[in-house]
Amino acid sequence: MPPIEPVYIGNNAIDELLKYNKANNLNRFTIIADKNTFAALGEKVEKALSDAGCEVKTVVLQGDDVIADTEYLIRVLIDALEGDCTFIAVGSGTITDIARFTSHRSGREFIAMPTAPSVDGFTSQGAPLVLRGVKQTIITHAPIAVFADLEVMSNAPQRLVAAGYGDMIGKITSLADWSLGALLWGEPFDESIYKRSEGAIEACLNNSEAIGERTPEGVKYLMDSLIESGFCMLEFGTSRPASGAEHHASHYWEMQLLLQKRSAILHGAKVGFALIGVARQYAKIRKISREDMMNRLEAATRPNRESEVAIIKEAYGPVAQEVIDTHGAFLDMTEEKFDEVKRGIVNNWNKIQEVAEKVPPPETIIDYLKQAGAPTDPQTLGLGEDEIKPGFQYGHFLRNRFTVMKLSRILGVELG
Repeated sequence: MPPIEPVYIGNNAIDELLKYNKANNLNRFTIIADKNTFAALGEKVEKALSDAGCEVKTVVLQGDDVIADTEYLIRVLIDALEGDCTFIAVGSGTITDIARFTSHRSGREFIAMPTAPSVDGFTSQGAPLVLRGVKQTIITHAPIAVFADLEVMSNAPQRLVAAGYGDMIGKITSLADWSLGALLWGEPFDESIYKRSEGAIEACLNNSEAIGERTPEGVKYLMDSLIESGFCMLEFGTSRPASGAEHHASHYWEMQLLLQKRSAILHGAKVGFALIGVARQYAKIRKISREDMMNRLEAATRPNRESEVAIIKEAYGPVAQEVIDTHGAFLDMTEEKFDEVKRGIVNNWNKIQEVAEKVPPPETIIDYLKQAGAPTDPQTLGLGEDEIKPGFQYGHFLRNRFTVMKLSRILGVELG
């Protein structure tokens, strides 16, 4: 049995929602939507619940760029129904994360009603939020049920569908980095969850064109894969199976856009584009022979804490201290620990090469993204050429996780 029941993907999502509510004696609701998702589905949900005799309060978040930050979180907490009620998130990633956090912190449960297959977080317990300018994932809770209307999702803007595809195939390097973390940093690992994630990625890759064309079948494959990825995170307990260097670069770019008060770029679009760069990094690792690796390790020195802190301050400005705190395990690494990591690289070099071999060449990744209509160049994504490399150079500081970027730094391989 899946960890959330039911998860419905079809053309009768509202009817299924009403059946679920009746069976579970739910009759007070706070609907959370933005102006676009309210028009796409929220208004119909509101009417159906009201016609069924339920008490309903709808919070339509205003603004062209709704962000899961303190301002919007507080707004929902203030405007929601008082007392016992169930939150309903009508929207994609941001709306779901806002509902996930606010329902958890106010002691309520929530139901997810996705309007676009744009992210993998619908069924996870982590809420990626922007707090004090830093992108952080806060562990909250998963929805009690998911009702996804296939017709609504198939009619979602193409860029949202492409973003979901980018977020999903980004797990190619998430899984590779997870393997490195287990081999070299002692991170927890689960083989069955790894295999399930692989299968979800493969389903998307095999249906790239149908997803790009937004056929009901293609959208169903994508949504099934996104749901499965969310289950993998939920069961593992963290986002580790679905987030690696490609997500860290995306988070860095997002934070820079916020600091500069620029328009947001879809999370999955950034992840898919970052996947190209991380695949390029794995291609560099594949070219290193054992002899070359040994020579590189012989020359490798432990990163100096003061120098690292200076880099973080330069890269992150006013939010640097939050990043420094998060990165503490690497900043405070002893010579003994550094030598242990280097020995791990030597002893596991064949396995490291096997991990790298599983990552397709960047040219293949570009072809996949183009089939789904996802951005493959900085201009289409919405970033300048000079903004790309810093995401790979500095994004890895955001998480206490070992990735190909950490491996590349030890081996003296240029990032980006």
